[in-house]
Amino acid sequence: MIIQGAVLDRIGAERPFRETAPLKIIELELDPPGPGEVLVRIEAAGLCHSDLSVVDGNRPRPTPMLLGHEAAGRVVETGPGVDDLQPGQRVVMAFLPRCGECAGCGTDGRLPCSVGSAANNGGTLLGGERRLRGPEGPVHHHLGVSGFATHAVINRRSMVPVEDDVPPDVAAVLGCAMLTGGGAVINAGHPSAGDTVIVVGLGGVGMAALITARSLGLGRVIGVDAVPEKLAYATALGADAVYRPDEALAAGLKAPVVIEAAGNVRAFETAVALTGIGGTTVTVGLPAPTAQATISPLGLTAEARTITGSYLGSAVPSRDIPRYAQLWRDGRLPVESLISSRITLDKINIALDELADGHAIRQVIIFDEA
Repeated sequence: MIIQGAVLDRIGAERPFRETAPLKIIELELDPPGPGEVLVRIEAAGLCHSDLSVVDGNRPRPTPMLLGHEAAGRVVETGPGVDDLQPGQRVVMAFLPRCGECAGCGTDGRLPCSVGSAANNGGTLLGGERRLRGPEGPVHHHLGVSGFATHAVINRRSMVPVEDDVPPDVAAVLGCAMLTGGGAVINAGHPSAGDTVIVVGLGGVGMAALITARSLGLGRVIGVDAVPEKLAYATALGADAVYRPDEALAAGLKAPVVIEAAGNVRAFETAVALTGIGGTTVTVGLPAPTAQATISPLGLTAEARTITGSYLGSAVPSRDIPRYAQLWRDGRLPVESLISSRITLDKINIALDELADGHAIRQVIIFDEA
């Protein structure tokens, strides 16, 4: 079938993106789903820093590539071997598929799936296939999803069904921002009753961590960011206190669980410095591959502190997406509040600038139902 999608043909485009237009909206040919795959009509797709980091070259990927990894849609057709989904069901995409057989898949989310990671790095679906073709030949998949398009063929292990009461924009955000930010708190931070949680970096993932910590009813939840508008937004979402990074450090702020969700060296160093004795720093941000941080090993040893990485929030999507959907349903997790704007696909390059400038929490592309 013929679809429309946002394709990146080269990385490292200069800004402003609204002028250089690194993402081209073009027609592509999408093959039918093969064994273990599903054809999905995309309803909504979120724009994330992981998309931006491919565009600007911080996370090199093979090109041309149809971007987009945070999405939700309706099943149109299932391929051979997929008998647990029906046409019309709403599904949420998870950008790290789990084969269910490798060593990583046996760690309850702590380690990523090695097979899924290899497929993501190669720009293929889980089984190694490509189902996209553009005017000049094959087009790579982005993290097994390629959700910036009207339709996508996706491996069944890269999606989780949700009930129809979860709107498509909320459902899309569950698949990346909530999995990553929420999981950083629940799966990696393991806060105890009464614990204060500090979140450094208040983009979509950081705000997701903040509202997750608030939903658990623990101790205080504190937001840290250099952008005043984000501090105000965090307060509106229920943060007990907010600080600029220099203010937090000057105040001697400490917490047993600190989440770093900005993806830059300064934020990581700040998060480590804000972690209390015996505490845990959870880092989920993705800085440039060449980035280097400076911390004190003595502080880790003498204060028995831990630094742990958490990719996709150490999530098991089939377990965690329904958990967040239920928290949303119960009114405890205001996922829709993370959505700072809803846009159409043709505005995607403008949205990249908004994201790069730090003005957006989560911009969500809404697709027509036709």
